[in-house]
This record gives sequence, C-alpha cells and structure tokens, in this order.
Amino acid sequence: MNAGGAVRARLADGRWHFQHGPIDLVIGVDGDPVVAGAALESAWVRFAGVLGELVGELALLRTPCVSRATLPHGVVARRMAQACRPFAERFGLFVTPMAAVAGSVAQEIVACLARDGIRRAWVNNGGDIALWLTPGATLDIGVVADVDAPEIGATVRVGHGDAPRGIATSGWRGRSFSLGIADAVTVLAPSAAMADAAATMIANAVDVDHPAVRRAPASGLRDDSDLGERLVTVAVGALSPAAVQAALDRGERFARRCIALGLVAQAMLSLQGRSRIVADHRTEALAPA
Repeated sequence: MNAGGAVRARLADGRWHFQHGPIDLVIGVDGDPVVAGAALESAWVRFAGVLGELVGELALLRTPCVSRATLPHGVVARRMAQACRPFAERFGLFVTPMAAVAGSVAQEIVACLARDGIRRAWVNNGGDIALWLTPGATLDIGVVADVDAPEIGATVRVGHGDAPRGIATSGWRGRSFSLGIADAVTVLAPSAAMADAAATMIANAVDVDHPAVRRAPASGLRDDSDLGERLVTVAVGALSPAAVQAALDRGERFARRCIALGLVAQAMLSLQGRSRIVADHRTEALAPA
C-alpha cells in the first residue's frame, strides 16, 4: 500500500514493514488484535508524514549542536537535537542532530502503538530500536558484534521495570560514517533517540592511531554528509592486540562517562573479535549468546 511514496506490507511472521525513502522500519505488536490493528493504522498515518517534516528542516538538522542553539520545530527533529545536545554541551564534541535520526523516528512511531490493549511493541529502524512494554512483558534482543559475520554474540532481556527503552548500534561498517574504528557499538539507553546518539559518539571514541586505519574526508565520499571535511574511517586492517585494547580502552572510558551522566545504561564495544561490556551496576548486563 502506498501513501505519498510511503509503502507498507505485512511480513510472513506477522510483523509489519514500513518504508519511505531512507526510512525502513520493521514493527512488532503484541496485544488485542482489534487494538493492534487500530494502533498500526495510527502509526501508518504518522509515518507517512515524518520524512517530509525532516526534509523541511534538513539544513538545521545538519548544523552542529551548540548550547542555546535554535531548536527545530518538528517533534521528531526536536527530539533529535535534544538527544545530541548533551554530547556537545557536556563533552564539547562535534555532533549534529542527524546522529539521532533513526532512533528518533523509531521512538515517534512506537509512541503510536503505546495504548491500552497492547502488551508490547517495538520498532526497528535499521538496528535502532524503540520499545514499549507493559508490566510483565519482556523482549529478548540479540546483539551482533561483527556485521561481516552476522551471528548473535550476546543477548539482553529488557522488561517493563528496566530503564532502557531504546537500543542502537553504530560502527565504521554501518550505514553512517564513523570517526572511530569499532566494528560495532551497541547501546541501551532510556530512549531510542538517546541510544542512537550515544552509540554514534561511543563508536567515535573507539579509536587508535595506526597505519592499518585508512580515513578520508566525509564530503569526498558523500557530498551531503553533515560531517563535512572531517576524516571518517573507510578501512581497518589487522590490528595488534595492544592496538585493539587501546581502542577499546578509549571507548570504555567514554562510555563510563556517559553512564555516569545517565545518558546510557550499558554498552557493548566490539573490535576485531574482541568485545567489552560496560554497564551501569543497576542494570543486568548483556549476556553471551
């Protein structure tokens, strides 16, 4: 079915696929069938307008976040900016609201599903996931440490009483450019928007100077990149164990600072076959699969 360029289809396992331009969602809903049908229809109506709203404010969304900067007008765009601003304000890092776009869209759509009669719902936007859970409901989520060998490397069970409502993954092999060398950084955070922003920034921090790392200006790879002339990772050759450890150490230090500020509940950092889990002591850590 098509609505202004947006399309949707029901998958064989009962989940739904919504797609509009670069936005590609897989949606799961458990609950009363009549309520679920109405919730999905509401989500579909909202989804059809999201891309146009973001395009309308794209210039501002590609502008670096700074203190007291003008916030976007749209609900999703404003959420993107608010999720990214702590990394500019608290750490002095370069970040634009685009670092939280996938998680913010997932969060907007899952809100349409959050209603009486729905036991649990989730929206997966290319690996950035927003959750809705009622008392007693849980969701098991698998984490892939290496996109070239997509096997579940760890699992986490999120329940209604747990803090995280968002999960996101970033790294130099992903859909977006990275300043770091992590194969994957998966983050659990209070919201999908914050998880998306934090995964991006922690993945940037997993880094080391090494001849095996090749970088290029982002603008030379994609002329509309919000990273401009900043060097992004385009290849990572074999690293020594010491170099892998140094990169993971840098990422872990930054992740712990994020946890201390309440931005993140936990993170799993992976690089060349080695993984490290950094967790808030109040949160059940990711478990090996």
